[in-house]
Amino acid sequence: MLKLDIENIKNKKNLLAFSSGVDSSALFFLLLEHKVPFDIALVNYGTRDNSDREESHAKALAKQYDLTCHTIKAPSFTTHFEQNARNFRYNFFEKLIKEHHYEILLTAHQLNDQLEWLLMRLTKGAGVSELIGLEELSQRKNYTLVRPLIEYSKDELLTYLEQNDHPYFIDESNSDEKYERNLFRKQFSDPLMSEYKEGIRRSFKYLRQDTKQIEANFERIYTQKELRVIKLHTLAAKVKAADLALKELGYLLSASQRQEIQKGTSLVIGGLWSIETEGDLLYIAPYLTIDMPKKFKELCRTNTIPNKIRPYIFQENIDPKLLITHY
Repeated sequence: MLKLDIENIKNKKNLLAFSSGVDSSALFFLLLEHKVPFDIALVNYGTRDNSDREESHAKALAKQYDLTCHTIKAPSFTTHFEQNARNFRYNFFEKLIKEHHYEILLTAHQLNDQLEWLLMRLTKGAGVSELIGLEELSQRKNYTLVRPLIEYSKDELLTYLEQNDHPYFIDESNSDEKYERNLFRKQFSDPLMSEYKEGIRRSFKYLRQDTKQIEANFERIYTQKELRVIKLHTLAAKVKAADLALKELGYLLSASQRQEIQKGTSLVIGGLWSIETEGDLLYIAPYLTIDMPKKFKELCRTNTIPNKIRPYIFQENIDPKLLITHY
């Protein structure tokens, strides 16, 4: 029988990202079994024959179990479908979280997804932290992302559904190899999981432990709105520290951006975020270009506040002296 660790979600206001597929259906019924309160949210991309049926199924399930079901129809994406669909999906979830005051976003990522991510990152160049990718708990700007099924395999979830006669849909587009993730799934991760599931499960456990050791090499010492100041115990931790901080702020780094951060001490990422290193301190803030009084700039200089960080703390009326008192 599958078990959930519900410690982080049992007394929270939870939103489940639901698709009517195997993974999210398994999580749906496991949450009911564990008496965890939740609502569901579904994006209808309209790309498959079953899209409308899956939306109707989600609404019927929600009604049956007295849950709120939020749905939305996505526009037609003609290019970069996977990325555009993901952005649309998370924008929808985050809008619901803000409007309805959800504290937790639950997603049904599982062990196969973890392996697919690792293999895809491996082909593009990545370090230990980036290879892990999908963590059980991830702090975002206004909520916590929780993946309760991350240690279970797809076949274990399917067995659970079938043994309990729970309904689910099969997404036929998962076999379309024009999508990169599907290609990796069919050609690599599924064959590996079928032969080496237990070893893969143990390996991810060890990798998560290694990642925690890496994260022990830095600590956040100041947070105010979208400003982050992080003390690096080793400069090798800079990329991981920046990656986690920006994830929390809603921005995902590319492999090339990680390389930029590793090499640079003062840069702008995506035209949105200022990232500066001053000694053993890493500063992250929204990138702004605004006029500042000479007196304020001098105050920043004497308190060693990096140039690209100054406009944001001026706009938000953050006293530069407050930053250095936390070092």
